[in-house]
Amino acid sequence: MAIAKYPSFALDCPDPVALAEFYGAILGWEVKKDDNWSEIRGDGHCIGFQRVDAYRAPEWPGQEVPQQIHLDLMVQDLDTGEAEVLELGATKPEHQPGTTFRVFLDPAGHPFCLCVD
Repeated sequence: MAIAKYPSFALDCPDPVALAEFYGAILGWEVKKDDNWSEIRGDGHCIGFQRVDAYRAPEWPGQEVPQQIHLDLMVQDLDTGEAEVLELGATKPEHQPGTTFRVFLDPAGHPFCLCVD
């Protein structure tokens, strides 16, 4: 029997509101905003975003500052998904290690992938 359910995780970042709005728009989840802790909720899941004043963005693909965590988000079409996340403020690094997924950086520099569903 499980001890707990509905795991969530939190991403360190310099601006929790901006990052919650970014991922909330991608996933279509409700955004709860606060300057020090914001979160998105949907489908029984939660992702939190906490302010870290001395935040250093991960480097991709380098490992001087490692990824620490990244999200894999499923999409029906990579080209459509790419256009939409770029419009929301993601960036696409030149280094792309695969063909069935694409790596992007969120506005705080965390790598995330769009993967074919």
